[in-house]
Formats: sequence, structure tokens, C-alpha cells
Amino acid sequence: MNVYLDLVFLLNFFLDSLLLWAVSVVLKRSVKAKRIVLGGLVGSSSTIFLLFKLNSTELFLFKTILSILMVLVCFSFHTLKETLYNLAYLYFISILLGGFLYYFHLEFSYEVVRNLFVSNTKNQNIPILFLLLGAPLILYGYVRGSMKRKKRNTNIYKIELIEGKKKYPYTGYLDTGNKLYDPITKRPVHLLYDPSYHFSKKQKVIYVPYQGLGIHGIIPCVFFDKMVIDGEKELVKVLVGFSKEPFQIEGMQMILQGDEILEDT
Repeated sequence: MNVYLDLVFLLNFFLDSLLLWAVSVVLKRSVKAKRIVLGGLVGSSSTIFLLFKLNSTELFLFKTILSILMVLVCFSFHTLKETLYNLAYLYFISILLGGFLYYFHLEFSYEVVRNLFVSNTKNQNIPILFLLLGAPLILYGYVRGSMKRKKRNTNIYKIELIEGKKKYPYTGYLDTGNKLYDPITKRPVHLLYDPSYHFSKKQKVIYVPYQGLGIHGIIPCVFFDKMVIDGEKELVKVLVGFSKEPFQIEGMQMILQGDEILEDT
């Protein structure tokens, strides 16, 4: 039996990248395409297992470790809960896709002869066609349906802050209770937690006082040229305040000001 490692590697890379993309869309993770590609490369490295004789327990352990690495490379580590959530959805969507492909494999690779399943040699190439064509269609249908349900039941948005030529992707939560305004400019303030972001010398920092639930203080804010919401709605000259602490909402980097987001929607 001939095994073409290059073909197996490419198929694994294709499917692993597709699965990571599906997870990022369903969970609304703000992740760049190159990170999905890197995660797919990590996953497709499982091809090396074909060169070694491993028992089922060893193979399971290696694949579990590889799945965790895929998630960390693609989505990075923010909190343990978020990472476990990403991993759970990776497995869930993998099982969903695998079930569909297995069903189609049985349908087209076998035929019933006298109540017995017999290999159909004429259709041996059809499973490969379903991997290349069927898998994206199946995942697209699942993702589209999931996004429609999430759109109705959540206040989670994909946010892109634009400053000059730079673009910063985040995941934001619409908090209708957030009524923070700058008392000078009268502009609503969206909150952001991103310890890796650093103010540039050209940015004018505005300090906005806040108060709530027995706490008060001053939060540094800057204006961004644009904020794009779910790739559709655009707001210009948005004021963003920088939180020193992460938000208590899993996977969220921004708390959006409801008055400005819901305006004209």
C-alpha cells in the first residue's frame, strides 16, 4: 500500500485550517488569517505519526497535545476558560464534519448487494472530492446557521479599530448599561483591555472620570479614526478608554457603549 505523505499533509492542513476558521467565526474570535494558517500547519504536523508505530493510547495523547497547540498558536492564551472553550468547539466541529464525511463515504464508496455492503471500486475517488468540496460547504452551512442564532441571542460583535493605516481587531460586548461619556467633548467612551497596545506620540490622551458601584477614578482615552462593527457599520472619531484590568466577560477585549452602537440601527 502506497501512502503519499505530501498529499496527506496537504489534506490535513486544508481541513485543520478550515476547522480553525470555523471556530473563529462561530465564537467571534478576532484572529488574523496568518494565525489560522500557522495553526493549520501545527495540526498537519500529525502526518509525522505515520512514520512511527504508536498504540492507540499514545496516538490519542499526541493528538490531544497537538490540538491544544493548534488552539494556542491560532488564538493565543488569554484565560484558561477561553482556551478550553476554543478547544471544545474545535473538537465539536471536528466531530460534526467527520460524521458528515463518514456518511458520504459510506454512501458513495459502498453499494448494497444482497443486503451486504460491498466496496464500489468505481467511486473510490469520491471521498477525496468531498474532502475538497464538501467539507467547506458543510462548514459554511453550519457556521452561517450558528451566526444567525448568535446574532439574535447575543450582544457580541467583531470590532476593528483603525488608526491611520493600522488596524486592530477585537471582540466587543455591547453593554447597554455603559453610559460613560467624556464631560468635555460629550462623546461616548468605549472600553478596551489590550496590554500590548501603546500610545503613540501623535495621539492626544484625554483623561475621563468614571464612577460606579462604589468605585471611581480616571481612565485614559484616545480617539481612533474609525471603528468598524461586524465589517458593516462604521463609526468615525470614536473615543476609546483603556482599562487596566481584563473584563469579567469571557473572550471580550472591548465593552461597547450602547448609545453610539445602537444609534441608527
